Amino acid sequence: MPGVPPSTTRRRLLAGGAGALAAAGGGAWAWRRTTGSPTDYARWAQALRAPFDPNRGLGELVRYASLAANGHNTQPWRFVASAGLLRVQADRTRRTPFVDPDDHHLFVSLGCAAENLAIAGRATGRPGALEFESDDGGRLAWHFGQAAPVADRLFDAIARRQSTRATFDGRPIPARDLDALARAAQEPGVRLVLRTDPAQRAALRDLILAANDAQVAEPAFLDELARWIRFNPASARRLGDGLFSATSGAPALPDAIGRWSLRAFVTARGEREKLARQLASSPVFAVFVGDAADPRHWTSVGRACQRLCLAATALGLKVAFVNQAVEVAALRPALASTIGEAGRRPDLVLRLGYGPSMPLSPRRGEADLLVDGASDA
Repeated sequence: MPGVPPSTTRRRLLAGGAGALAAAGGGAWAWRRTTGSPTDYARWAQALRAPFDPNRGLGELVRYASLAANGHNTQPWRFVASAGLLRVQADRTRRTPFVDPDDHHLFVSLGCAAENLAIAGRATGRPGALEFESDDGGRLAWHFGQAAPVADRLFDAIARRQSTRATFDGRPIPARDLDALARAAQEPGVRLVLRTDPAQRAALRDLILAANDAQVAEPAFLDELARWIRFNPASARRLGDGLFSATSGAPALPDAIGRWSLRAFVTARGEREKLARQLASSPVFAVFVGDAADPRHWTSVGRACQRLCLAATALGLKVAFVNQAVEVAALRPALASTIGEAGRRPDLVLRLGYGPSMPLSPRRGEADLLVDGASDA
């Protein structure tokens, strides 16, 4: 996804913003007070990913479920509990209507969270089955019981998984690991296409870049993006959601300066150059395609995608979403043809490789996510 200005522009902006605060009499102290402490943020984000505590009940399972991948880190879900049942429902106040007008990404995100829930439940002694329910436009119900815990490397990877919007080192991924990823992502009604050939990756790259150009040129896209970027540790902690700018390598900025900078300095050329480097560094692209374009299949795509991301984490790989050519509807047919799925709607595009760990993204707490089913009736 489009992120931050080029590094030289960021340095000029940082210096200018600091000078403005100093001129107002605040100086470095005011800047730090406004943006918050990166160290305090890192401790907070790591605590959200603390080892699983089996004594904490359903709230602990919800915490692990909420660490799932999701579009713009909107966390568009809530969890409704009743006896032996936990539903994962859409929170439509967290929609992103410009990039996701039909709620495709929203339902994929529900599937990702539900898969985390099922994996965590099985690994910690509450195995269950996930069922798609068409009520309320679509939701997932997890019916669970009790049994002995089952060790699972995917469960161990939940707290470590992250979307890494960074340049990778270009090393190829061994064929045995690609096979492991494909096995992990098997899901009825969903197909995974892996592309390692340079010419095939170049074709995907060109489509992603063209879609990125189209998005950055749209003021409505930048407006929506700005609403979900958290430009500093203080905002990320306070809101517990959104795209924390540090995860893309950007410096902390006061919110007002960050929003201004997004419109003043993000250009199609700068974003293309940055994204082109990231794509060129990625030895594998993964594309998910569902058998149908409806909420049931979108949640299935999310479940498959979450398992792929966790399997990649367990193998020491990094993953990042590059969904631009999915989000720009005019380019979807070309994307489908490029991967040999003409006539289908591609659902997700990811790049995989070896790369650095980045700062962790924020998450909301149990109190914001878990609802008693009786009170929700």
